[in-house]
Amino acid sequence: MASTGTASTGPAPAHPDGPSLVWLRDDLRLGDNPALTAALERGRPIALVYLLDEVSPGIRPLGGAARWWLHQSLVSLAADAAALGGRLVLRRGAAEAVIGELVEELGAGAVFWNRRYGAAEREVDTRIKTGLTDSGVVAHSFAGSLLFEPWTIRTGGGTPYTVFTPFWRACTAGPPPRAPYPAPAELTDAAPALPGDDLASWELQPSHPDWAGGLREAWTPGEAAAQQLLAAFLDESLPKYGTERDLPAQQATSRLSPYLRWGEISPHQIWHATDIARRGLSGAAATSATRFLTEVGWREFAYHVLFHAPDLATANLRPGFDAFPWPPLDKVALSAWQQGRTGFRLVDAGMRELWRTGSMHNRVRMVTASFLIKNLLIDWREGEKWFWDTLVDADPASNPFGWQWVAGSGADAAPYFRVFNPELQADKFDPANEYVRQNVPEWGTPSYPQPLVDLGETRRAALAAYEHVKAARPSS
Repeated sequence: MASTGTASTGPAPAHPDGPSLVWLRDDLRLGDNPALTAALERGRPIALVYLLDEVSPGIRPLGGAARWWLHQSLVSLAADAAALGGRLVLRRGAAEAVIGELVEELGAGAVFWNRRYGAAEREVDTRIKTGLTDSGVVAHSFAGSLLFEPWTIRTGGGTPYTVFTPFWRACTAGPPPRAPYPAPAELTDAAPALPGDDLASWELQPSHPDWAGGLREAWTPGEAAAQQLLAAFLDESLPKYGTERDLPAQQATSRLSPYLRWGEISPHQIWHATDIARRGLSGAAATSATRFLTEVGWREFAYHVLFHAPDLATANLRPGFDAFPWPPLDKVALSAWQQGRTGFRLVDAGMRELWRTGSMHNRVRMVTASFLIKNLLIDWREGEKWFWDTLVDADPASNPFGWQWVAGSGADAAPYFRVFNPELQADKFDPANEYVRQNVPEWGTPSYPQPLVDLGETRRAALAAYEHVKAARPSS
């Protein structure tokens, strides 16, 4: 298998041929896990470790919904590993210190992991790899989370892409993504007595109050559930994906985004299975399959942008937007948006779906984001932070990328003057108000709030504010 080099940590191990440590991160699966496959090929007993690091410099702590998902996913992964004779060891703390401790405790001869792409995470991984290398422990990192590594796709001038269509054309012009690696038939546990944390002690699940009832009802985290969901999508929804994907009341989307975010399924598994299904389709159904793979490509593009702009969640990708005259934060309006009490049915339906299930239909995500930014004139970063806390698929690349796309400040962004009218969007994509009624039962009754703002007035105010951005641009 290809890797970026060798590395090791801590003092030189007593046994260079000692066990392999597989360090799991956003790849909570046994199938198509390149790091695990490499450890199996090494032919030594394996220690599977998940490390919760929220203290290393620059690491962004998880939001509440993501923490709930992580707990369930670790329970599922531990059971899967135990069924194959292995054990999942849990540790918490700064990765650089904890990995060194584990190497010492195990007498590990090798450490394997799949890469991460945020700047802080890459810095941590580089320091660990250097320390391991210097101490004689083998360390390899692998491409387990993306189809195309961000640094391998460049423009003709050698620069990163900032527009999706040429980016995706460059990705798909070369060899197709590799086939998935098989899941192991068994695991030989290297550390049956290695101490680990009790998952409950991490307090990832809400308790006072327990607000996760809707999440439990909506989702079953874990690798097996991801594969079942993919199979059902390919059988039932893929042929109509192209025509119904924007209709939030329909079951036309894959709902795989949280499983991808946590690595319970890999993009290679999705690509390979979809491509096989596509070969059995024709006409509009085949076009739908291609469209779905293109949406996988948008996730790739978001990570491409994050890799080259690591402050994507906090800084405008387009510096000209730093001149945007955001008014003082209207906390009352922000709270009404967060609670789904704006008086605009599609916005409120989306925000309540988000709070109840930890997810939101993608079309509605765009509408709710546009409303916050362009009708309430609230900085996109406030919305990004709320989604980070409430989405089970809160992704370090796709979440800020999507917010900047709507704001007009990001890569390949919708122009700022494109303002989604939430009422027209509801009429077009939820004409029978099925989605609205599912999420806002009091809509159409006297108890439903009056509209928070006038859409025409706020649109004009947003466009007037945008004139400041254009005026601040240097003349060419």
